[in-house]
Amino acid sequence: MSFYNQSNLFRRKDDITGKEIFSEFPPEAPNKVYEKDYWWSDAWDAMEYGKEYDFSRPFFEQFRELMLAVPWPSRNVSNIINSDYSNQAGDLKNCYLCFNISASEDSAYVIDAAYQKNCYDVTTSMYDELSYDSMAIRNCYQMAFSYFCEKCRDVWFSRDCAGCSNCFGCVNLRNKQYHIFNKPYTKEAYEEEIKRFDLGSWSALSRIKKEVEKFLLRSPRKFMTSWRNANVSGDMIAYSKNLRHCYNVVEVEDSAYCQDIVLGVKDSYDFTIWGEKCELMYEVSGSGRNCRNLKFTVDCWPADRDVEYSVRSASSSNLFGCVGLRSKSYCILNKQYSEDEYFALRDKIVKHMNDAPYINAQGRTYRYGEFFPPSFSLHAYNSTLAHDFFPLSKDEAVKKGYLWRDPEMREYQTTLDAKDLPDHIRDVSDSILKEVVKCGSCLKAYRIIPTELEFYRKRSLPLPRLCVNCRFRERVKHRNPPRFYKRKCQCAGAKSDNGVYVNQTTHFHNAGHCPNEFETSYLPDRPEIVYCEQCYQAEVV
Repeated sequence: MSFYNQSNLFRRKDDITGKEIFSEFPPEAPNKVYEKDYWWSDAWDAMEYGKEYDFSRPFFEQFRELMLAVPWPSRNVSNIINSDYSNQAGDLKNCYLCFNISASEDSAYVIDAAYQKNCYDVTTSMYDELSYDSMAIRNCYQMAFSYFCEKCRDVWFSRDCAGCSNCFGCVNLRNKQYHIFNKPYTKEAYEEEIKRFDLGSWSALSRIKKEVEKFLLRSPRKFMTSWRNANVSGDMIAYSKNLRHCYNVVEVEDSAYCQDIVLGVKDSYDFTIWGEKCELMYEVSGSGRNCRNLKFTVDCWPADRDVEYSVRSASSSNLFGCVGLRSKSYCILNKQYSEDEYFALRDKIVKHMNDAPYINAQGRTYRYGEFFPPSFSLHAYNSTLAHDFFPLSKDEAVKKGYLWRDPEMREYQTTLDAKDLPDHIRDVSDSILKEVVKCGSCLKAYRIIPTELEFYRKRSLPLPRLCVNCRFRERVKHRNPPRFYKRKCQCAGAKSDNGVYVNQTTHFHNAGHCPNEFETSYLPDRPEIVYCEQCYQAEVV
């Protein structure tokens, strides 16, 4: 994850034209950068940087030199239309500030998602439309402020619901409609109550959020967030089987220690970010789309086969220690070999890596079988996905060998404080599009774009008081980090351990305490009521 800059863009000069471009690499990054379209063109050839292997020097030292010599694309995108302020993205149309996203259109501020249409501020979701400020939703329509829901429609402020419609402030419901705080209403009474909430008002919305947060804590949570799995451990796992310690994965089989991978990954280990019809991936980051047997690679896609210790390769096979190659085979350090020469030299290099290992500045030894040293990442640690999940101070990061980037002191002249925004969306005029708003939390500047304003008006939502980054940080507080703890089920028989929740049915352990233990991402001192699979299912099904 420390090699993956998910959502930071910088202004810098293109190293071929000198023009200013947006890039995932800041101006001080040590590598060369070409504007993405030029990088993908035939105007240059990464093979021109090829060199002979030098058995008097460690492999990693030679590979690092090649990484810095070969140009990198400014952004990691493909097939995007009118979506220039997005990254780690493919097949986008009319998207703004969207990251780690594919097959989506007419959306903004969406991160870690696919198949989104007219969505804003949505994270870790698939197949959704007209949804807002939600996370981990799937096959949903017109959701708002909801989490871990599937096949729902017109649902607000809800969690762990499936097959529901027209629900508000609900938790653990299945195939229900017209419910408010888990209580049934007639259609007419429900619609009248929703009008009374006045959701277009920021002050009313803020009061409701606090009320919902208290209500959700009174119901049990399943020890892991999961949907339709078999024999899995970890958290945020869907439609998968035979997994060990995986996190945020969808449609993955027979794999372990994987995170943020999706759609048809099989037989993989220590694979982070992306996927999509891949198998036999080991110690891989940011790679995917019909890849097979990749080891120790970064940003290799699509359709790579039998690639080791390489970065930014595409549609290639049998590469070792290569950078930026496309449609090549049997190359080492970007130099072409015959098939027989390739395998003979590859075996010699592997032996050399073990006999003469690389030792980094921190004294750690790297032989064949180790991923790249931390200092090889071209991104500052605090600009990467790793920092989101495993935050470090500057001193800690530098001590471990990571790069660090001190934030720029950019002073945008704001014209309006968030606290001075109109309370109700009906009172917002088009002039808001000209304002530069000061975030109510970090005090940085943000703007409202035209399509966003249209969306808020159509859905009767108040203007946000936080900038995009602060909204994201608030949203992901609803997920647990990928750390796991041994715990016991908190079902005490008729009630939960804390007496807050009264069970609605008799469980398999009758009046006694549930004996089940499990690994969970919920810390032992957290306030949530955590049930095992059996006790949870007894309550919600």
